[in-house]
Amino acid sequence: MNSRKLLVDSFHAAVAAADPIRILPPHLPRPPDRKGRTLVVGAGKAAAAMALAVEQHWPVQAPLEGLVITRYGHGHGLLTNRIKVIEAGHPVPDEAGETAAREILRAVRSLGPDDLLLVLVSGGGSALLSLPADGLSMGALKDTTRELLRCGAPIQDMNTVRKHLSAIQGGRLGAACKARVLALIVSDVTGDDPTHIASGPCAPDPTTYADALDVLDRYDVRAPQAVRAHLERGARGTVAETPKPGERFFGRVENRVIATAQASLQAAAQHFRNSGVAAAVLGDSVTGEACEVAKVLGAMARQAATHGQPWQRPVALISGGECTVTLGAGESGAGRGGRCTEFLLSLAIDLAGLPDVHAIACDTDGIDGTQDNAGALLGPDTLERAAALGLDAKKSLSDHDSYGFFSSISDLVVTGPTRTNVNDYRAILIS
Repeated sequence: MNSRKLLVDSFHAAVAAADPIRILPPHLPRPPDRKGRTLVVGAGKAAAAMALAVEQHWPVQAPLEGLVITRYGHGHGLLTNRIKVIEAGHPVPDEAGETAAREILRAVRSLGPDDLLLVLVSGGGSALLSLPADGLSMGALKDTTRELLRCGAPIQDMNTVRKHLSAIQGGRLGAACKARVLALIVSDVTGDDPTHIASGPCAPDPTTYADALDVLDRYDVRAPQAVRAHLERGARGTVAETPKPGERFFGRVENRVIATAQASLQAAAQHFRNSGVAAAVLGDSVTGEACEVAKVLGAMARQAATHGQPWQRPVALISGGECTVTLGAGESGAGRGGRCTEFLLSLAIDLAGLPDVHAIACDTDGIDGTQDNAGALLGPDTLERAAALGLDAKKSLSDHDSYGFFSSISDLVVTGPTRTNVNDYRAILIS
């Protein structure tokens, strides 16, 4: 058994199960009658691929126009003719995203009751579809985003803040439209609730300005004074709240999730089974600090490898979800690496060279953190090979330099942008 190849191929099976080119076409609606227009808008790491899938399967004679925003590098090579693709900043928003979001909102407001708005939503949309609320600057939004990324808050809490700093998220895009709205969604959050995916541009928002202030206080987020003042005005009722569940206009809005982490994990599990390896899906919502999650999954792997409980070998332990990496006080974050490689480095230390255990951890969007890798691979000899090069695994983990560690031993997994995003993929193979 080639464990490394099997693990990499399982990751590709997980990504393929969320490929917009394959999964989106069955969900396309019929075009409006001859009086109506169809406008396509969207944002996220899968936006360009989703737009291409729409174009490829939309009737040639039916009107179609639109604009979607994706991350820099994620639209390259995907040529669309009727839907414009704009690239912008992620995970920190930028002015390119702001300009495109403003154009999207203007186009959506031009639609009438006979038209159709097709919204393509995927992970990363919170940063890409960035239009600051009145009175806030893009600079303030950037600074707040950096603080939220530093503090280790889960994505749901981060988006509670971002929705209340936005003129387009938290259901406001749907509220701006007089036409029928269908949002097709590739989920990158645990639970797959549309309100949390790309900050729910077309979904009711159950959170409040007071909730957003609570997030800032709970995670000690040092937001600019203008941001805190805006949220405080909202909490006092002097700034309009985001659209809430039950508002009448949501009667013409449908949010439909078309790809999930669970479906991708099941596809990977089937790949293992087809290769003669049992597979256990431990969950699609495994969250927490990456280094701590590694210790829990490491204990499960050790029990199976050593005692055959509760799974007999060969077996693959598969999980999804989004871990976090929190920088402590005084930490600069100068090390390189994302949550997937940090998870693997912690797992390597925990397993301490346990024989016959290999692992992979990769982000399904192809980018772990801000580097050029999707993730990395781990084997029983990982620590030994690193030590031979003079690397100290524990110091690398302390410095949050998991990218440098796995790069030095040539164990990075590099795919380039996959143009989809259904959260992280982790598999531990006990052979």
